[in-house]
Parts: sequence; structure tokens; C-alpha cells
Amino acid sequence: MQDRTKSSDAAKRPRGRPRAYEPETALRHAADAFWRAGYAGTSLDDLSAATGMNRPSLKAAFGDKHDIYVKALSDYWDRKFALMGEVLAPGRPLAETLMQAYDAALGIYFSGEGQPRGCFVVGTAVTEALEDPVVRQIVSEGFTGLDERFRERIELARAEGELGADADPEALALLASATMHTIAIRARAGRPRDELHALARKAVAAICR
Repeated sequence: MQDRTKSSDAAKRPRGRPRAYEPETALRHAADAFWRAGYAGTSLDDLSAATGMNRPSLKAAFGDKHDIYVKALSDYWDRKFALMGEVLAPGRPLAETLMQAYDAALGIYFSGEGQPRGCFVVGTAVTEALEDPVVRQIVSEGFTGLDERFRERIELARAEGELGADADPEALALLASATMHTIAIRARAGRPRDELHALARKAVAAICR
């Protein structure tokens, strides 16, 4: 009777990979490894340790090291764009909206343990983009997408009278994006969060004047 119970319990247990191997979770653990050491400085053993997956399982789930990195990079952009879509939504004054976007970005840049890690794209992908056309395309499209999100929000602010009729949404959007990139770089370099918040506030004042 006891053996039957054990057999029945075993039959009910779900098969497949443990929860640690869930693709979304594993991919983000892999991204953390790349984020710490960069693409070149991260080995398959590092990725295996970060995800809790052995090499064959890692390859079966995501492909080789380059495949894993490209998937992690695309996933980062997807999450960042989803976040920017939320914080840049209409309904609040432009200055408040932009500061919320920068504060959300700072939340990402200071999310690592110990030293602030900055932006995953700026910190790891920009150097790889020079020689890797796949990475270069993902980086370029991501930067363009960020510019567009800022431009659309600034155009709305101009249409609603928050900005003068002569305001240039494209130029102001580039300034907004550049500010996000520079606070990412400075965060990675160890500048304190309150200093970067103040820098962002100055940029917002210049955009909204």
C-alpha cells in the first residue's frame, strides 16, 4: 500500500525543469552575469553558475554564449521600454513626467548589489557593437526607440501649451535621451544617486523652460 502511494505521488509530480530553469528567470540571471563583467569577461561557466543550469541545459534552452547575450539584451530593452511607456504616459506635467522617467532609470542603474551597475546596454553592448552587427542593430534600434518615446511625449506637451510653439521636439528628445545615457555612465563610474538626480533635474529644467 505504501509503495502504491509513493508511485501515485511520483506520477502526480510535474515533469520538466525545476523552477530555477524557468526561461525568463534564467535569462535575467544570465543578464546579471554579463552586467557585472561584460560580454567578453563572462564565460559559459559564469553563466552556468548564475543560472543554476549546466552547459548542455543552457545551450538547449538559449543557444551559445552569443545567443544568450543577444536574448538578454533584447529582453532588457523590452523591459525598459515597457517601463518608459508607463512613466511617460500623458496625464501629468512634462517636468514631472520626465523626472519620473529618470528616477525609474536610476532605479535600474542602482539595482545591483554593491557598486552601481548603470545601464545594461551602455555598460556592456556599446563596446560589442563596434564588431558585432547583430548587437549593433539592437543597440541602434533601442536608442532610436528611446528617442521616439521622448519625442512623442514632448510633442504632446507642446500641443497642450506646456512648451512654446517654437520648441523643437526632436532636439529636446535627443537632449532627454542623452541625459539618460550620461546618468547611466556616471552611475557606473560610482557617482552618488542624489548627484545624478540633481543632474537630471537640471536637464529637465532646460527642456521645459
